[in-house]
Amino acid sequence: MDFDPRILVVTGDETEGEALCRQLDSEGWTTITAPSPEAAAIVLEDFPIEAAVLVAGAGDADVSGVAARLKGLASPRYLPVIALMGRAPTPEESTTVDLAMTAPAHPVQLRIRLEQLVRAALAEEELNLRIDTFRQQGQAIDLPVTDLTPVRVLAAGKPDRRFLALSNALTEDGAEVVAAPTPYTAFDYLHESPFDAAVLWGAEDHAPALSIASGMKRNTRLYHIPVMLYLNDGAQMDASDLFGRGFADVAAADTDERETARRLLAMARFHRRQTGVRRALESVRGSGLTDPDTGLFTRDLFAQHLGRVSEASRERRRPLSLCVLKVTMTDPVEEARRDGWLARALPQIGTMVSRLIRTEDTAARLSSVVFALALPGTTEAQARIAAQRIVAVIGCTAFEAGPGRSPFVVDFELGVAEQRSGEAPARTLERASASLATDTRVAS
Repeated sequence: MDFDPRILVVTGDETEGEALCRQLDSEGWTTITAPSPEAAAIVLEDFPIEAAVLVAGAGDADVSGVAARLKGLASPRYLPVIALMGRAPTPEESTTVDLAMTAPAHPVQLRIRLEQLVRAALAEEELNLRIDTFRQQGQAIDLPVTDLTPVRVLAAGKPDRRFLALSNALTEDGAEVVAAPTPYTAFDYLHESPFDAAVLWGAEDHAPALSIASGMKRNTRLYHIPVMLYLNDGAQMDASDLFGRGFADVAAADTDERETARRLLAMARFHRRQTGVRRALESVRGSGLTDPDTGLFTRDLFAQHLGRVSEASRERRRPLSLCVLKVTMTDPVEEARRDGWLARALPQIGTMVSRLIRTEDTAARLSSVVFALALPGTTEAQARIAAQRIVAVIGCTAFEAGPGRSPFVVDFELGVAEQRSGEAPARTLERASASLATDTRVAS
């Protein structure tokens, strides 16, 4: 069986490295260990590593040089680097590594942050490719502007000495802190204005904090805001359960307020940057070059952009998968097509497709009833799961069929293909289209 490591762990402590690798392997991130930067360089030459984890002890020298070297060796593929620190990071380390975390990190938390960083790297790469594609068409995409306004943090919970100390530490670091004593006021503030992060006070009763976190994860606009739980003295909670509930970080009661503030601000700045990238990528929907009914890429624009995505995937040694979704002409759908109701439903279907893919993916309308997806950094198996999820969600939606008629639902035939070595993207798309007849159709 092929060995395809995704994460490079660089550590001089063999015991610590093995324990960390076991944790990440159990979370689905296959790892490989390097005892030194020199060994790490060899690994990067042999494998298309997705991210690196540097384990730095309290007495280790500055890790910024190692991180910069690894990033340079992985170029043109962007390599996210997480530093697990036994001490506070230096200013240079904070700017060189993508994320500095206090060791030891919980494996579920580490998995979540790796997923975020890998996706962020793909989104940044896709933005640069999309800028080139639209520039060639005479259309500019504005790069995300660095927002220099103070980071806005929502602090929700009853007033407490330690919670107030954290608020003061955040303010000293330049953040704007908005206090919300109850879940009701917290959601009022969240719906009134944007926030870059939220910290919830886990007092004796954790129910309010858990309620706020749960509500934010059910809201599409608030979903991506990083949420930290600040535990009270003596609190005993299952960290795996908390991260599973959507908390991005959990600060123990004995954590210094300045350290907690640093971690929270790092998440807030990362979120602010990624929000800018998402907005830039989504801005193409109203550019005039996309399909006027759905906002998706047109056939010609998709073909042009796909060439760039394909070439970049080869250069960066990343997988690339293409999906083709074709509306199945069942009797109700055929009837809706004849009467014009399918044409009315297609803009909504296109919008659903665009909302159900990742930011870094590209969706196109190839013909009236055929859609295509380009999924960078995705294997064929992963792409099929993603496409089946899209088809299943759309299949649960009933579309209007006219007065006195029952609504109709839309099924799809699905084809998926992963780009092969040296294969032209048009040929990959042909293979995905050819598999429409053989792939299992997902019904509503």
